[in-house]
Amino acid sequence: MTPLGGIETGGSKWHCAVGTGPGGLLATETIPTTTPRETIARAVAFFERAGPVRALGIGSFGPLDHDPASPTWGHITTTPKPGWANTDVGQELRRRLGVPVAFDTDVNAAALAELRWGAAQGLDTFCYITIGTGIGGGAIVNGRLLHGLRHPEFGHLRLPHDAELDPFPGVCPYHGDCWEGLASGRALEARFGRPPHELDGRDDVWELEARYVALGLVSVISVLSPQRIVVGGGVSTAPALLPRVRAQVAALLNGYLSADEVGVAIDGFIVPPALGGRSGVLGAIALAEAL
Repeated sequence: MTPLGGIETGGSKWHCAVGTGPGGLLATETIPTTTPRETIARAVAFFERAGPVRALGIGSFGPLDHDPASPTWGHITTTPKPGWANTDVGQELRRRLGVPVAFDTDVNAAALAELRWGAAQGLDTFCYITIGTGIGGGAIVNGRLLHGLRHPEFGHLRLPHDAELDPFPGVCPYHGDCWEGLASGRALEARFGRPPHELDGRDDVWELEARYVALGLVSVISVLSPQRIVVGGGVSTAPALLPRVRAQVAALLNGYLSADEVGVAIDGFIVPPALGGRSGVLGAIALAEAL
């Protein structure tokens, strides 16, 4: 059977793959995100070399238009990433490769991969949250990806922000101190003057970061009632973070959910992705599989 193609488009790099799933990847390539023209051309060249594929799935950074009935389906829309606003990705790749294309957010794709092959197998309602350069989230509700007016925008949740304790104004160009504005990798670097991977051993950094991550997760828990939350992204891999997040979520919930409801222990309720950094590109393959 002809394999499938997948692309996870990120703000700094694109992950491309040909295959059928975690154990069946035939070719992969990572492409720096430069200009739309150059990046798309390099992705096309990869699939021309590694293909053919019978369908392509794209999990993209956003905001984006995922509505198949829209004339701008497949476009990245109002992204603050320079040069990428209103860029046609899905239609352009469909035209140039001549195959059906599925198009959704990178975090929805990652959620789909974790449901299909990873940490959410057997569940019907859960969330995937990524904490990296930005913050985003995807959700599976009753076994289906969550969509609505547009796709979920977890990163723009508004959090309690004590400006006396933390006078940092936030980095989000739209909202300042939303979840992404306060707790993303860009926020950490802007607040502390160093990228997250250079902040190991700073208890003040990771206690504050855990507080904001926990506040966001409690809002997600309260609204969507997920059976599990999978937390990925580069910032989430800091050894000091997830244990502190779990403790702060438990403290903020204050017994509102029982141990039986969130699993035997909160360690099994807030978990890293079983697929590691491959969740996004494998989810793109899962999107293609559904075409």
